[in-house]
Amino acid sequence: MSTRERIVAESLRLFAERGYAATSVAEIEAAAGLSPGAGGLYRHFRSKEEVLASAVREHIDLTRRQISDVLDQAPVHADRPLETRLRATCEAGLAKMREEQDLIRVLFRDLDQFPHLVTEMREGIVNPLYEGISTWLAAQPEFEGTDEDWPAIAAVLGGAVVNYWLANESMYEPPTRIDEKRFVDGWARLGLGLVRMERAPAP
Repeated sequence: MSTRERIVAESLRLFAERGYAATSVAEIEAAAGLSPGAGGLYRHFRSKEEVLASAVREHIDLTRRQISDVLDQAPVHADRPLETRLRATCEAGLAKMREEQDLIRVLFRDLDQFPHLVTEMREGIVNPLYEGISTWLAAQPEFEGTDEDWPAIAAVLGGAVVNYWLANESMYEPPTRIDEKRFVDGWARLGLGLVRMERAPAP
């Protein structure tokens, strides 16, 4: 890992633990293995805010690659039972939330001071994840030819994953103590219900 990468990784960890304002440049330098207070951070970044922006943008790039990889691999796994594919998708969503936990903590704690970074996260991470779920659902062979509002369904299913993780994170236990396996099973069952779901005629 390069010095620049260490600075970004350690700064994000410290921002998540302590808050952006409470984390000093010297503390970031020390955590990254640099001499604290010697200005090593400024050889790579103009400011602490630029370090935070770089962390957001690195996670955006990672998310784009992950979504592309999942969609590219979808045809390879099409022979597996739909319920297995749905479970794997839900598990991947929960894993993504865990992967982004430091960035999410910073978002809720500090990013209101940086509305442009909130916009970048929304457009670069959040919306692409929901769009990825929508594209993945529409591509499943069992749903071929169905007239569904996949973006809306993705918002419901994706929102369930986000809410489950956030409840765990903020209240230290899942909603009504449903463990992760039961949540994943329930999520997959809801997805399976789309196979034979008949839409009511519009009023």
